Parts: sequence; structure tokens; C-alpha cells
Amino acid sequence: MTCQLAVCSILFCALLLPGSLAADGPYFANGIKIGDVTQTSAKIWTRLTAIQPWTKAPETGIPMGKNLGKSKVDGNTVAEAIKLWRVPGQEGEVRLTYQRIGQSQSTKSDWTSVDPMADYTHQFKVNRLASGARYKFKVEGRAENGRVTSSISGSFSTAPADDDADAKVSFAVVTGQGFHRRDTDQGHQIYPHLSKLGLQFFAHTGDTVYYDKPAPDARNMDLARVKWQRMYALPNQREFHRNVASYFIKDDHDTLDNDCYPGQRYGDLTWKQGLRIFSEQNPTSDPPYKTVRWGKHLQVWIVEGRNFRSPNPMPDGPEKTIWGKKQLAWFKETVRASDATFKILISPTPVVGPDRGNKKDNHANTAFTYEGNLLRKFMADQKVLSVCGDRHWQYVSVDPKTGLREYSCGPTSNGHAGGFSERNRSDMHQYLKVKGGFLSVTIEPNNGRPRAIFRHHSVKGEVYNEDVQKPL
Repeated sequence: MTCQLAVCSILFCALLLPGSLAADGPYFANGIKIGDVTQTSAKIWTRLTAIQPWTKAPETGIPMGKNLGKSKVDGNTVAEAIKLWRVPGQEGEVRLTYQRIGQSQSTKSDWTSVDPMADYTHQFKVNRLASGARYKFKVEGRAENGRVTSSISGSFSTAPADDDADAKVSFAVVTGQGFHRRDTDQGHQIYPHLSKLGLQFFAHTGDTVYYDKPAPDARNMDLARVKWQRMYALPNQREFHRNVASYFIKDDHDTLDNDCYPGQRYGDLTWKQGLRIFSEQNPTSDPPYKTVRWGKHLQVWIVEGRNFRSPNPMPDGPEKTIWGKKQLAWFKETVRASDATFKILISPTPVVGPDRGNKKDNHANTAFTYEGNLLRKFMADQKVLSVCGDRHWQYVSVDPKTGLREYSCGPTSNGHAGGFSERNRSDMHQYLKVKGGFLSVTIEPNNGRPRAIFRHHSVKGEVYNEDVQKPL
């Protein structure tokens, strides 16, 4: 999925002039996603479609904003809805042109065919970028050897250099994005509010779609792909991802089903197919875990919580793991080597909690006590802060044994919030709210006195809670 990029002398602005476009596609109904961004590289994902972009979600008669697991939806209604939700792919070719903002020289790729076996997607790998820079780009689509029929533009920022002490970096973290629990017919309303924050990057910690939620249950590859197609055809999601780089992390519901681990299946959907679909629908890396330095004051660690884990029912002990030995060793080595002012783990699941007592799937649960204790002590000793997804409520908590601090971002809509009660607030909680929204983090140089500001927001962007951290 790597393309060869040739430097062109033409001005990028000239490439963006409107042209004569054919009327029969292909189109970019699923937009673009920018991912895996570092100081010098990025990936740009796209998909060619047979239909034009949605202006809103189709009317299907299936209610929005509800937990359909507790309702009955007629099978015929679901079957008709799937036809409306499906965003069929189309064969064709795509081409990328990009340019650093403020410079006249642009770079253009060759025309490259999308992959029908990967749901008509393609990922451009872009290298040799400048650190701490803003880039703009355009992706064009056409039928093979035909005229350009559609184009889509976007922009993103690369990470600042390691020694950039003046870089202010803002990012946001979300989790739990159910299609039926969207709160507008344009998609989840958090996205327009996120777009106003001037983010350098965005992290989706998983449960991006839910294969195991009804209407329909995605028990095969075709329906699993429909869940991605409809989610990223929503205008709010599509527009947001044009102009911010993202790190996409998978969890259980967008791999297979609830609390899944290697070797399982969901109907006809196998474990390997679940991994394959996530990688085709998002700009991802191999291995799936990574660390990225964002200037002198910030380094983030993006970890993988499904690929390498032990079965949940396995007795706890030194051999039971969520991260796997190789990833854990990598994490320890890279954290010890870092001299960043703030070291932040971005995890799909909690490390601190507290969680519900009946859960057996994360490091805050007794089922993974051994590795959880090891991680909490190491992270506290190394002055790492934890940011997590998965839980359907927002919190700031402190582990009473180690002092490790954790921020749970909460789900993307209020209709998705639940599973915990604010009456269960404990001594661990510095903040607790069972609401949807998102977490934003801003690293400020602050005239040589750097600080990290963690803010929990409502679905409308209002600040519920602010927590300011100085270097530990």
C-alpha cells in the first residue's frame, strides 16, 4: 500500500482549481482518514465508492440514540435498513498530491488502483516530511484510465522535533462510538466541537463500531464492513477526519465481540478476519503499538490490547497477559529512554480504574492482577500518566498504592453513557461523571514552566472538569 511519490514543480493551489468531473463516479463517500503520523511521515486512507457522500444518515425507521440491545427491531426493517446503510465500493484509481503550507512546491503520486479485496480502500504512505509542519493535500479519484470524477482535500500537522521546547500541542481522546447511539442525523455531535479546538492529533481508543450490537449483528465480513461504511459516511465524522491526524486503536467490539481474545469467532466472522478488517478500514501500522514524540514536552505511547492477550478465563499469574511479553518489554525500554517532560500512555482499556467488580477484561480487573500491578508500579516510578477508553463514563482516578493517575475519556454520546453510577464515587476518584463527551489534553510550554491540562468535555464541548498537571 506504499506509493512512489514524484516531486512536481506546479503549484498546489492550481491543482485545487475545480475541473470538469464525470457524473458517474467513483466518489469519496467515506472521505479520508489521516493516521500513523510522526515527525516525518503519515498515512492517508481513502475508499472509492459507487455513491456520492451522504448529507445525513438515511431514514430507516430504526430509532437513533437508543440501546437496541434492549429493543426488538423487525427483521424485515433491519434488512431494508442494511440496503440503505451500505456504501458500495467501486473499482478505480486514486492519486495523492500534497504540499507543505507556505511553500510552492508540491508532490504528486502515481495513479494507484484501490483494492477490491480490501473493500476498495487504499492507504498512501508519505515520508520525508518536515517536523512541526502543516501540510495540505488532495486525493483524486477516477475510473481506471478515465477522467477525474471526484476529489477531496484535507490537512494535517506533523509532530514537532524532540528539542522543540516552544511547541504547544493539543489532542483529544474518545471511545465507544455506537451508530444507533449517534445524537444527530449528521453523526455524533462531538465532532464539530472537536474541530474547533485546533487539535494537532486525535486518538480513538476503540469500540469505533460495534459488531455485536443488533440491527444488524455483524456475524460475517460483509456486515462488519457495512458497519464501517455507514459510520464514516456520516457527515460529522467525515468532515472531522479531513483535517486532523488520528491514531486508531482497536478494542473488543471493533475486533469481534465483547471481551474477545485470540482464537474466538463471532458467527462466521473469524479472529483473523476481524484483525484484517480493522487494518483495511483505518490507517494503521505494523506492529500496531507505537510511541511518538511531540516536541520536548510530550511523548505518547499507543498500545495494542487485543492481538497478544491471554484468554480471559486463564488463571492469573506471570504468564497471563494483555499486552504480550514483546510489547511490554518495548514499553519499558522506550519509556526508560524518554526524556520528555510529560509521558502519556493512551490505552484502549483502563490500567487504574476502578471498574465494575464483575469485569474480567482489563488491568483494573482482578483477572489481570499480576500484570496490572507490574504496570501500575512501573508507570508510577517512571512518572507516566494514563489515558484510557473503553469505560462508558468519565473519570480522573489515582491508584492508592502507587499514585498512578488515570483519565478515562468516556463515550461519544450521552446515550452511550452508563454501566456505573456517580453514587459509587470512591476515594480513588478525583472526578466522576456518567456522561458522554471527550477528553482533551493541552501541553503548554508556559514560558519555561510546562504544564499539561486535561479537560473532560460534554458532547457539546462544554468543560466539565479541568485538571492541571505540572512535571512529576
